[in-house]
Amino acid sequence: MPAYLVVRVNVTDMEQYGEYMKLTPAILEKYGGKFVARGGEKVTLEGPEVTDRMVVVKFDSVEAAKQMYYSDEYQAAIEVRKDAAEASFVVVEGLE
Repeated sequence: MPAYLVVRVNVTDMEQYGEYMKLTPAILEKYGGKFVARGGEKVTLEGPEVTDRMVVVKFDSVEAAKQMYYSDEYQAAIEVRKDAAEASFVVVEGLE
């Protein structure tokens, strides 16, 4: 069953965050992840306005998303991101 990694990011240092962004596509691809949304325009339709950067990545399963997140490669990428942004990661199971 597909799964979606939904990420909210408060970027505090775009230059450093840019270094992290260079690392992530190859890591995601290795685990079958495909960007559905990566930044871009967003409109809050209800609730408090969302100003964070939003990213959505599709995986083949929740397990594949977890394998990517806990991989040595991605944990190294987190070290690059840690002083440049605060992030929230949620994986949600999709529908067939």
